[in-house]
Amino acid sequence: MDAQVHELDALVVGAGFGGIYMLHKLRNEQGLDAVAIDKAGGVGGTWYWNKYPGALSDSESFVYQYSFDRDLYTDTPWKTKFVRQPEILEYLNGVVDRYELRDHIQLETGMVSAEFDESAGMWTVRTDRDVTYRSRFLVTGLGLLSATNLPKFPGMESFEGSLVHTGAWPEDLDVTGKRIGVIGNGSTGNQVITATAPIVGHLTSFQRTAQYSVPAGNRVLTEQEQQAIKDNFEANWDQVRNSGLAMGFVESTLEMGTVSDAERERIFEEAWNEGGGFCFMFKTFGDIATSEEANEEAAKFIRNKIAQIVTDPETARKLTPTDLYARRPLCDSGYYETFNRPNVSLVNVKENPITKVVDKGIVTADGTLHELDVLICATGFDAVDGNYVRTDIRGRNGQTLKEHWSDGPTSYLGVATSGFPNMFMILGPNGPFTNLPPSIETQVEWISDAIAHVLADGKEWIDVKPDVEHEWTETCIDIANQTLFPKSPSSWIFGANIPGKKRAVMFYLGGLKEYRTIGGAEAAAGYQSFATKADALTPVS
Repeated sequence: MDAQVHELDALVVGAGFGGIYMLHKLRNEQGLDAVAIDKAGGVGGTWYWNKYPGALSDSESFVYQYSFDRDLYTDTPWKTKFVRQPEILEYLNGVVDRYELRDHIQLETGMVSAEFDESAGMWTVRTDRDVTYRSRFLVTGLGLLSATNLPKFPGMESFEGSLVHTGAWPEDLDVTGKRIGVIGNGSTGNQVITATAPIVGHLTSFQRTAQYSVPAGNRVLTEQEQQAIKDNFEANWDQVRNSGLAMGFVESTLEMGTVSDAERERIFEEAWNEGGGFCFMFKTFGDIATSEEANEEAAKFIRNKIAQIVTDPETARKLTPTDLYARRPLCDSGYYETFNRPNVSLVNVKENPITKVVDKGIVTADGTLHELDVLICATGFDAVDGNYVRTDIRGRNGQTLKEHWSDGPTSYLGVATSGFPNMFMILGPNGPFTNLPPSIETQVEWISDAIAHVLADGKEWIDVKPDVEHEWTETCIDIANQTLFPKSPSSWIFGANIPGKKRAVMFYLGGLKEYRTIGGAEAAAGYQSFATKADALTPVS
């Protein structure tokens, strides 16, 4: 039987922070016939899937939420410095109900393919359910970190215990008293190791790359702090929108070389005690991410802390990074202290690689069988473009998005890519590298205005010009090369965590303020960087 075909003004793919707000803008504010779909069994996006123990925002709670409705903001009861996954998921469900969006979200419905009909100016989206959508506008909120990256070790299919990825954590999994192995120790691995060590029988961390991490300093906010956050709503969000990182603090412009050694150590110690990875890297000094000399001083401070915290010298050696401090900055709830526990052991898989997985656990190169009941892969994601290139998305002249991005993902402003008219991306490649909710709001509002512009002008579709996309890509590369981040050998923000994936710049590192300025100028000029159906577009090759 043929699938049902639903005609829409706009289809939103994804029901996380971005998809929820996009649906609200299109349905409730513009009055369009819009629907959202999501392959998950509930709304929440990243926060639906990542239910692993210890999942926590790394942005402070007062800026890790929507700001478009002050009443919603005032009614949000978060009471801790950082916010945990169950609270975020509850919040997003509350937003869906508050704005009466639930009846317009089709869950357990994944996008299988999307194809643009140039003559009709319509997208046809086929799903894994018995339904197809024909829509004038397609907005994708597929998530930066949602395409799971599962390692491929020989024998994984033979493991008799529970094999899980943190990005698809089973709700009924209880690790209490069990022997668990955790592969990976980035942000997620850091969190899950710290949270589970106190309750498991034994935990073995299989570490590829030693990480720099500082305390999160998570704590309950005082009533005065909570009230001040609500009272200072306008000032706080004005600061966020006119900052680089949108993290809710003023980024330092102080160069490390201008202060004495004693003052440098005092500033670092104060930041360590206060907590927060982004604060440590960007609130202390303004050149940690750009000067190798300044970066080394920050790295040295953290290395010294590891030596002070970890009691076993060999374990401390394995945990101590030697490369640049130039990845997304981590914070933790006692990560290094966890390795002082008698039920926690560490395997450096660069020195002692995993050779295979067997029915009872993991075998390493030294011949040791690490017996496990649960194997947890905290191995991250095929970030930014992963979900896009895994889906059959075809634009003008039948070109696939995978073909268009064969040399690396490209876009204009992270919201549009040439050859795919009327398709807008939330957090697409080369969008801003910031605290995500403010960037999501910026992009959703920009996309909403662009859609309104197309409708008001009677255009059938708009498509970003190829030369504009190329120029934006070059801008992102130029800015990234002014920082130390591209020199990090295995950072996911350049796709380097995926074997065989070509390294590429995936973010605009120029900050949210400048990004908003550029996007605002584009809209004010009438979207001159976009061609319409009536314009002479260069054929897509």
